[in-house]
Amino acid sequence: MLNEKKLTRAAQKALRPKQILDAAFEEFVAHGFTATRVEDIADRIGVTKGTIYVYFPTKEDLFSAMIAHISVPLEELLRNMETLKGGYAERLRSFLLLAYDRITQDRRARELLRFVISEGARFPQVIDMHHAELVDPLITCTQRLLEEGVAAGEFRDCEGANAEIIVAPILALMMDHLIFDGRRAVDIAAYVRSHLDLVFNGLSPRGA
Repeated sequence: MLNEKKLTRAAQKALRPKQILDAAFEEFVAHGFTATRVEDIADRIGVTKGTIYVYFPTKEDLFSAMIAHISVPLEELLRNMETLKGGYAERLRSFLLLAYDRITQDRRARELLRFVISEGARFPQVIDMHHAELVDPLITCTQRLLEEGVAAGEFRDCEGANAEIIVAPILALMMDHLIFDGRRAVDIAAYVRSHLDLVFNGLSPRGA
């Protein structure tokens, strides 16, 4: 963390919301929404509970902002997907590898799924908005890539050319991480190779 003594008051103020959201993430992961105390979030960064409320009037507001804060990896994935180059198969492969990189390297991308599952009923509007702004566009872009690949003859026209089916193994790996938290050894490289093999052999045009 930056040494706040070397920062101006304005710089400290600009940095504070991110610090609060980072601390809130750790507390919500550890305790869930109900058991998390705002004073514990404040203690993590050495401020008063009142300081938290200056930026986030309620714990619900803080949780909603935290969800947006940790959704950055999905935002980056969506931006990257829109700039992929090459043929349809090459772009699909690059997208899947990018997605695996996010869930294996970025803890927050994995923990986001935990919040969606555990707190979705409490915050349906937040979860629905997150889905509409990030997940739906990713699925739509993937589906468009598949359909254009079919039209171009790179992929065969089959029920397997379905974006939600294509990304399902990635979600399964995320669930494994959340449930076992590293206690179950998974050969991720072999897992990814197997997934790609199934996808591209399944989509390969007949007779290819």
